[in-house]
Amino acid sequence: MSNPEHEIVIIGAGIGGLGAAIGLKRAGLTDFVILERSAGIGGTWYNNHYPDVAVDVPGIVYQFSFAKNPNWSRTFPKGREVQQYIAGLVDQYRLNDHLRLGHEVMERVWDEDNHLWLLSLADGRVITSRFVITAVGAFVEPKVPDIAGLESFGGKVIQTQNWDHGYDLAGKRIAVIGTGATSVQLIPQMARMASRLDVYQRRAIWVFAKPDFPIPRIARWALKYVPGLQSLIRGIAAAAVEVGLVAITVYGKQIAPITLIPNWACRAFLFSQVRDRELRRKLRPEYGFGCKRPSVSNIYYRTFTQPNVDLVTDPIAEITPTGIVTKNGVRRDIDVLVLATGFEMSQSPEVYRARPVKGRNGFDLADYYEHNRARAYEGVTMPQLPNTFMVFGPFAWSGSSWHVMVENATRIAVRIIAEAHRRGATAIAVTEEANNRFFEFIAPKAESTLMHGRACVNANSYYIDRHGDFSFLRPTTAYQSTRASKRFPLDDFRFDRLPGPGAGPRLAETTAAQSN
Repeated sequence: MSNPEHEIVIIGAGIGGLGAAIGLKRAGLTDFVILERSAGIGGTWYNNHYPDVAVDVPGIVYQFSFAKNPNWSRTFPKGREVQQYIAGLVDQYRLNDHLRLGHEVMERVWDEDNHLWLLSLADGRVITSRFVITAVGAFVEPKVPDIAGLESFGGKVIQTQNWDHGYDLAGKRIAVIGTGATSVQLIPQMARMASRLDVYQRRAIWVFAKPDFPIPRIARWALKYVPGLQSLIRGIAAAAVEVGLVAITVYGKQIAPITLIPNWACRAFLFSQVRDRELRRKLRPEYGFGCKRPSVSNIYYRTFTQPNVDLVTDPIAEITPTGIVTKNGVRRDIDVLVLATGFEMSQSPEVYRARPVKGRNGFDLADYYEHNRARAYEGVTMPQLPNTFMVFGPFAWSGSSWHVMVENATRIAVRIIAEAHRRGATAIAVTEEANNRFFEFIAPKAESTLMHGRACVNANSYYIDRHGDFSFLRPTTAYQSTRASKRFPLDDFRFDRLPGPGAGPRLAETTAAQSN
């Protein structure tokens, strides 16, 4: 049993999983499959197809460095274009033969005797692999709000992660619960269709003007054919996004006045869109800019000035068969209830209670996240989970877009797998010493961020985990994380080999140097 069915299994066919697969192929590592529980590729872009879904960073940033797309039709592409880009990657790198759609992994168990992983699927099958790359993303399962009476509602309930395009919303009385990034895109569209729209807001979100415009054909031609132009513009845009989304959050506590600039800018934008003072007060967050992910929209704030839209900030007491009752006793009858209430995070114990991960010496990932401060070497691997690499782990996400993190995590995985092959190793694991050293490097930086300042007390941000750590983002620059992914010492890992013939990996010959 020491030879598994596949040398590498990638879990997830979103941007993370496909990016990892491309990295393996480019390094000559071709014995892998991609297990995806959905019926199609794209991850969040496959599941989230609510009206007007789009990226909230410029498209020129939202792409891989090795697969630049000069053909975005606008600065902030819609979901359909992103899906086309993803499908193009699958075709370009010939990943279809590696895809296994409708394959949901329900449990992962490490087999120490044979140095491989046993992956149990929802249909009862068990797949074995030497290495596992998990690319389930940050947002794993839709979060259903714990509101009394939700199940009693007799109208139409729509979760934003599973939009029902066959249901006609025109003329309906609609309630949207939640005002996060999804709602910023969704609510203006609902207002156009609804006879009345009630938006239930627990915490306001910072929103700034969206420089979204069609990209002229001549500009797309130049991006495609002028040498270096797209890389230059991509670098400038990435730097701007990183300053706006990352630098303020990471360094805002040390340089407090810097956070006032976007704060004032957003307030000025809100004033230009909403002249009613009481409505502005409701829409203005009670926490500082950068404590939660901000969003961009040219029409979100203005939507609340329409006569058929009501912003409700009183807490919900219960949901009845016909509508919603708030704690001040007001009852609002509705036909449609839209839940824009977010996700369970990938570092939530509940995720791994439902789909257990069992490592060495009785290690249980759910118990670990429940009782311990999360730590993973470079945000990618843990000592107790041999032969496992996470595309999104604790302190992993850095840079201007998700793609930076995917490329860095993949680079680490490819280098280690190739080195295991070179040494004939069947099990690799980061040492406890190296793992602790990285945590000692990253944790003080995280504790010095804006997230632990007074401005963020009322934010209730998903950036902060259950133990109070700012583990969602890596509090360094994208340059630092990229450099680390290229230069980490191989001595930080232990390489073991099963005794006996036929125990070695079945990978194509690849050197560690080639994988860099």
